[in-house]
Amino acid sequence: MAMKAKKINKMLDEAIPLRHPLKLNEAMRYSLLAGGKRVRPILCIASCELNNSDESLAMPIACAIEMIHTASLIHDDLPCMDNDDLRRGKPTNHKVFGESTAVLAGDAFLSFAFEHIACNTNNVSPDRLVRIFAELSSVIGSKGLVAGQFVDIESEGKVVSLKELEYIHVHKTAKLLEACVVCGVIIGGGNDNDIEKVRIYARFIGLLFQVVDDILDVTKSSVELGKTAGKDLVSNKATYPKVMGIDEAKNFAYHLMNQVVQQLACFDTAKAAPLYHLAYCIANRQN
Repeated sequence: MAMKAKKINKMLDEAIPLRHPLKLNEAMRYSLLAGGKRVRPILCIASCELNNSDESLAMPIACAIEMIHTASLIHDDLPCMDNDDLRRGKPTNHKVFGESTAVLAGDAFLSFAFEHIACNTNNVSPDRLVRIFAELSSVIGSKGLVAGQFVDIESEGKVVSLKELEYIHVHKTAKLLEACVVCGVIIGGGNDNDIEKVRIYARFIGLLFQVVDDILDVTKSSVELGKTAGKDLVSNKATYPKVMGIDEAKNFAYHLMNQVVQQLACFDTAKAAPLYHLAYCIANRQN
């Protein structure tokens, strides 16, 4: 993971140079290069490699997905959304550059991500690229991230069922993770059966990521998390510990991890090892 992350960070650094308008590009680089585990682009590359394809095929799409993820974080932290002051141990984008610049930096990422794929992807058939663009555009909009964020905001202060909570996090978190693995398999030459298997895998790790995130929010400090701890509790947000209780939330995480393992059983064990490992990292992360 460290080796792949190093390559991804280099490509991201090169993708957004400091150019006019300077403040906008500084804001984009500030959030894009602020660290993070690079789980999403690594998932994309690992999925591409399931079919013995080279990581270079997946690198443009992997970087584009990290740009989309960064845009979602910038917008998620805004005062009109989750109103957060910390992200990855640093002041959030709008705290440093102002709200208007933060909004525009996020917007710029959402369009530039597609440009980056189109201009830098080589040796991939047009029909596979069209499938990738369709997958990503669906994930970003009202069928994916936007839907999840909207329902999340609308649910603040309300009693939310487990089914409603799952809808929020499937759309807000899992959908982008699905795009990571699905696009990786598409670009690597995988078939429809492979695509469906990794899609379900990503759905489970997306929920797993959120369950663990909710547990950490009530068990760790802001220093340990690199973001404001207890924020969901203060905002009266629906979380898994709130809906299920902390012990049941932990049991649910264990159940999801078992489901993840089952979805990967059909792939060659050695080739799927990075996907097993990424799921394990998500299940056992401490920040």
